[in-house]
Amino acid sequence: MTPGRWSHWKNRGVLQLTLLVVSIALADSLNPSTMAPALYLTTVHSPRRRVAEFAAGIFAVNMVAGALLVLGPGQLILSGVPHTSHHAKHVIELVVGLALLVFAALLVIGRHRVAARIAPTRRAARGQRAWALGAGIAAVELPTAFPYFAAIAAIVGSDISLPRQLALVGLFNAIFVLPVVLVVVALALAGPRIEPRLERTGEWLQERWPTVFAILAGAVGTGLTVVGVVGVSGSP
Repeated sequence: MTPGRWSHWKNRGVLQLTLLVVSIALADSLNPSTMAPALYLTTVHSPRRRVAEFAAGIFAVNMVAGALLVLGPGQLILSGVPHTSHHAKHVIELVVGLALLVFAALLVIGRHRVAARIAPTRRAARGQRAWALGAGIAAVELPTAFPYFAAIAAIVGSDISLPRQLALVGLFNAIFVLPVVLVVVALALAGPRIEPRLERTGEWLQERWPTVFAILAGAVGTGLTVVGVVGVSGSP
């Protein structure tokens, strides 16, 4: 393969990986464990500052954890397999896709139990520092953050440079906290007038989040599975 053609396929692979990371992050961003406390914080003193601190706490913990996974176990795995073949990449896509489909199915089955978790999470927002609350929730949720782990697996399984891998981890986490950041923007633009709408949004999210997330995760998982199956069957 000529250098120009290799560069074309490599750039195309980076674009596909970026779209994958963005898709998983968007689906995962509709998370009641982060949105419920954020919406509650709109009702307290200095809501913009507190919601912003809450988002910063979430981003910091998830970013550090993701970077450590990429720098530690991820690079250790890559050192044993320095050149990831196209077949291996398609296998990773297939595995990540199937994992998201299983996660979506489990979420649908346990949707009522998952929805019930919002109440204690929202109550926990009372009387705590916003940044510490965000960091604490991120740390507690991290062991079960299957979409995040799926995205990291895809990132580590690629052949892009380490700085680009870390940049994609940062992109995932920026998108993950985007709904919380949008709450800050809404408060800045509309002020107290938007608080009733935010409260109604929180109630809607509490009731329907598991189903909405399952649909989004299932769609991403289906796409990845199809791409992985086609790639595996077509690769030597």
